[in-house]
Amino acid sequence: MEYNQPSQIVKNLDFGLHAKRRIIYGVDKLNNAVKSTLGASGKCVIYEDALGKPVITKDGVTVAQSVVLYDPVENIGATLIKEAANNTVKEAGDGTTTATILAHSLLKIAEQHEEENTRTIKEGIKSGVNKVINNLDKQSVAVNDDLLQQVAAISTNNDKELGDIIAEAYKKVGNDGIVLMEESPTGETYVDVVDGVQIKSPLKSQYLITDKDKGTCTLENPAILISSSPIPNIRKIQNILEYCIKGNKPLLIIGEVEQQPKAALLTNKVKGNIKVNFIDLPGFGPTKEDTIEDLAIVTGAKVINEELGDDFELINPDCLGEAAKVVTDDKHTVFTINKSGKHLKERIKQVKDIIKKEDKNPYLKKKQEERLAILNGSVGIVYVGADSEVELKEKKDRVEDAVHATKAALKEGIVPGGGIALLNAANSIKPENIGEEILLQSITTPFQVILENANIDVPEEKLKKGYGVNVIDGKIVDMVKCGVIDPVLVTKSALKNAASVASTIISADCIISNVRILQDNESS
Repeated sequence: MEYNQPSQIVKNLDFGLHAKRRIIYGVDKLNNAVKSTLGASGKCVIYEDALGKPVITKDGVTVAQSVVLYDPVENIGATLIKEAANNTVKEAGDGTTTATILAHSLLKIAEQHEEENTRTIKEGIKSGVNKVINNLDKQSVAVNDDLLQQVAAISTNNDKELGDIIAEAYKKVGNDGIVLMEESPTGETYVDVVDGVQIKSPLKSQYLITDKDKGTCTLENPAILISSSPIPNIRKIQNILEYCIKGNKPLLIIGEVEQQPKAALLTNKVKGNIKVNFIDLPGFGPTKEDTIEDLAIVTGAKVINEELGDDFELINPDCLGEAAKVVTDDKHTVFTINKSGKHLKERIKQVKDIIKKEDKNPYLKKKQEERLAILNGSVGIVYVGADSEVELKEKKDRVEDAVHATKAALKEGIVPGGGIALLNAANSIKPENIGEEILLQSITTPFQVILENANIDVPEEKLKKGYGVNVIDGKIVDMVKCGVIDPVLVTKSALKNAASVASTIISADCIISNVRILQDNESS
């Protein structure tokens, strides 16, 4: 009877080359589903969601996430590649399809060298990745206004109208600003800019998530409590909770929430009694207290500090701040706010004066500049509209990719697109071992897939450095001048994550999977 306990799960074991080939077969299936979306001539994919509803998308990560294979070992392979794609989109906001294609290519080429020592291959791939990344950095070009529009347009599948809107958003908010995406209330697609702030305070619990697809917690018009003192129990903030519950008002707590009140807040959130979120205080080091006070000024909150005589039980709603919207993900919290009043202007002037005086200390100057970004930031909101729900979903996927890709381009610059940057790197680097040889051969695959999707055949030897194929008209052009470009951060992230996952699979010798038991109607 012990065997039948729920904790006992029967396992299948696969070993050696047989196991590895089953894994790679799953990777093959995922790659075939995703690769057709790559490039300006990439195709859409139609998949059925869990409710049987058809969904149309050209977003690589969306396609990948929809794939669940029946064979357990094959599904392990697909899941591992999805992990590479997910890590890439978290780091750079785009490049999921490239990461999938690179990982698949690495595995297929490495499979041809099964007689080689696995350790040697892994070490060679690692050293090869470092060489390629250095080469990509040398190829990178800083982004100007014209290139900004081109990056945005390419990331939206060469939609110039959308590209112009996203570029406009980034031009308006500047390098310190933030760009978000929301559904349009009118059906039209446009950009609006409001005051806003972004701090490095991530989501503290999965139970706080309000949007499962994005993995974010969004609060509309929340009351904001900022405390530099730990909150030890729920009784301490009882007055504030009653105020928010009676007024049906969401609550954001910025500060240290200890275990007992944390559990109570999560329970009430799950039950629907209150919409709540709690995050850590922003800043660290010598400017932490100043940064907290800056956020208090921006939101209109009073910082609660028991060491200075404040009593939690006596605080009232007048101590709370406010914001139009607060969105928290796994990295940041973004405040959309109304920043008016002379106090804010005075604070900005104070920080600017401090920055001028900190020329001799680069570290302190940087910390003060971070403070200024909080006080003087803005948020560009791209409102996405469409004529149908299906079109809206597909359009939102493209806009979200473009927003992240444009941000990545502003951060580290751009390289020639269309797979040319990786192709140039492969042609410029001389391999010193079998692992590097495998890697350099594999990174030419995105270029080949893009041409394949466009039904174009151009031999690599016809291309000069920096030149590639414009798949719209089939002409060989200078990719950067023509506007066919990729953010270097996206390319590097896709390469690193693909190499990491592929190296792990290459070194696998035993696969342990759960036994699938067929139902009577399936087995008959």
